[in-house]
Amino acid sequence: MKDLILPAEWAKQSAVQLTWPHAQTDWQDMLDEVIPCFREIAREVLKREKLIVVTPDVAQTRKELGETDLSRVIFREMDTNDTWARDHGAITLFENGKPVLCDFVFNGWGMKFAANHDNRITRRLYDTSTFAPEVGYRSRLNFVLEGGSLESDGKGTLLTTSECLLSDNRNDMTRAEVESYLCSELGFTRVLWLDSGYLAGDDTDSHIDTLARFCDESTIAYVQCTDQTDEHYEALLNMEKQLHTFRQTNGEPYTLIPLPMADAVWCDGERLPATYANFLIINGAVLLPVYGSYKDRQAEHQLKKAFPNHEIVSIDCLPLIKQHGSLHCVTMQYPEGVVL
Repeated sequence: MKDLILPAEWAKQSAVQLTWPHAQTDWQDMLDEVIPCFREIAREVLKREKLIVVTPDVAQTRKELGETDLSRVIFREMDTNDTWARDHGAITLFENGKPVLCDFVFNGWGMKFAANHDNRITRRLYDTSTFAPEVGYRSRLNFVLEGGSLESDGKGTLLTTSECLLSDNRNDMTRAEVESYLCSELGFTRVLWLDSGYLAGDDTDSHIDTLARFCDESTIAYVQCTDQTDEHYEALLNMEKQLHTFRQTNGEPYTLIPLPMADAVWCDGERLPATYANFLIINGAVLLPVYGSYKDRQAEHQLKKAFPNHEIVSIDCLPLIKQHGSLHCVTMQYPEGVVL
């Protein structure tokens, strides 16, 4: 019998992957703005673990990383469509204690955007000896799944959204069929489905990592909207009410930590999906996306409640949000032992 577990993000890590912006991506008109953001993420990660950088031009990316210490950077040169490593990156599980890279289909969030190059990155990384020899590879290219749609507590519980995983532009399966598949393939024993909550301008069909996040086995941080005039108020209130109904495996309610609703960010008349829930947990720190608002400090304060033993590092992610994503969306972590 297979013993499968998808580790929680707070488990010890060996590396984080970034897929670097370049002139053939949607960042082409704002490279000067977004590259400093990627560079800051890279520097904070490198203080604590290794970094995999996927880029079509290693020499150019080295220049753009500036004075960064590159001794722990693993560069891999390959074509890419865009930079959303969370969704085209490998999902790492452990089978009988052995790490396995699961390579699911990334179809541009339901065929909204081209993903022909990005969908090949995981296999190409594996083929170029990026990972430890004992790491396995498993093709799951018959199922569409993005890392941003999964929140694992590392003990068999999945937190996700029905809006995303049940959308007919991905797998066209029933809730029972999706749940059965995820339990079979990723080792989950139960699924907590959020049926409400969204962010204007979100291309992902409500990824869980924009709305609610496990911080430990008993704690969930989530986006709370208290402004009754905000378009998100009712949906996020319903999400909050549903979170209060969820129970841990021991029957106890979760500790819920509300994060402020980010101030509205607009571009060309469109509201963008700014969210403080899109943080990244790494070794000893949590990287928090901030947007130049007084609410940034509120988010830091709330997140410190969830991670009292971690350093909270704020990173200006206004450039990222202009392409409808944020910090967690551009990163993918690999557990300890996966990257040498």
